[in-house]
Amino acid sequence: MNLYQQLINQKIKTITPEELVSYSRDYGIPLTIEEAKKIIQIARTNKIDVFNPQERAKWVRELAKITSPQTAKQANELFLKFVNKK
Repeated sequence: MNLYQQLINQKIKTITPEELVSYSRDYGIPLTIEEAKKIIQIARTNKIDVFNPQERAKWVRELAKITSPQTAKQANELFLKFVNKK
């Protein structure tokens, strides 16, 4: 795992609900504080490597359960933008 991947994965583990909602607004992804709390709880209790396509797909399915399929799709598109940067 390279440094960029480590930084992204570390940020996922340490982000606050308020930060997540702020980022979601910056990228036009609707998200409530309650949804952000649930997402963060899953991120902190499960090893999620957004750089691994299979793990990311599983994560997106979980997001769809918490939020909506459209929100999960938007989040996946955002993940793809980040993971394709090297």
